[in-house]
Amino acid sequence: MTEHPRIALVTGANQGIGLQIVTDLAAAGLTVLLASRNLDRGKAAAQTVDGDVHPIQLDVTDEASIRAAVAHVERQFGRLDILVNNAAISRANGEESETMQDYVQRSRATLISVDEVRTIWETNVFGVLAVTQAFVPLLRRSTGARIVNVSSGLGSLTVNAAPHPHRATFNPGYGASKTALNAITLAFAIDLEAEGIKVNAVTPGFTATALNNYEGTETVQQGAAEAVRVALLGSDGPTGTFTASINETCPW
Repeated sequence: MTEHPRIALVTGANQGIGLQIVTDLAAAGLTVLLASRNLDRGKAAAQTVDGDVHPIQLDVTDEASIRAAVAHVERQFGRLDILVNNAAISRANGEESETMQDYVQRSRATLISVDEVRTIWETNVFGVLAVTQAFVPLLRRSTGARIVNVSSGLGSLTVNAAPHPHRATFNPGYGASKTALNAITLAFAIDLEAEGIKVNAVTPGFTATALNNYEGTETVQQGAAEAVRVALLGSDGPTGTFTASINETCPW
């Protein structure tokens, strides 16, 4: 089997922060698997990126899709060095044109439907758990595996326990799903630490993407920077951290 440069897989990567992470990792000389639910959209996105980029179909909520993606990576590359769990949704109704103000109002703890919370958690929490578990065998074949979970400052219990202007944004759907994602990140970090596999969470900040109807205040380049930095950590880098911006500690 031909030896490849470091191999990274990024979920939810056909647009937004995910696509920028792919772009930056490819620019760093990595072989990057651009994973997306819709393969045609993934192929179209891959054509916009310079470097060794391979589109792959992966629906993080579909067990068969996950198994097929793992088999594809094993067959083509034999291992995985970096897994970036970026795929996420903020609402279940697909109305991405909804303003942030309307979204925050209807997503309050007293109003949001349990079914919508389940749908959001299926992607943001259980999807990350399923994908990470499935790819761990291939990550174990790497000499320096890294797992990066793209979380959010909205998931910080410490931040949201104190008054701040955007506190009402924290809800049982997206916000709490990122809190749970942080917990899963720490659980994997503890489990895999003895094997040298580093597992960390990052927050991209309030980035203008489809998740917030492009009302964010930061660019995708800014939003992707910390995920890329953590993905490329050296052997002396930390594990079990939650960081923002460029290596700025974010409270759990």
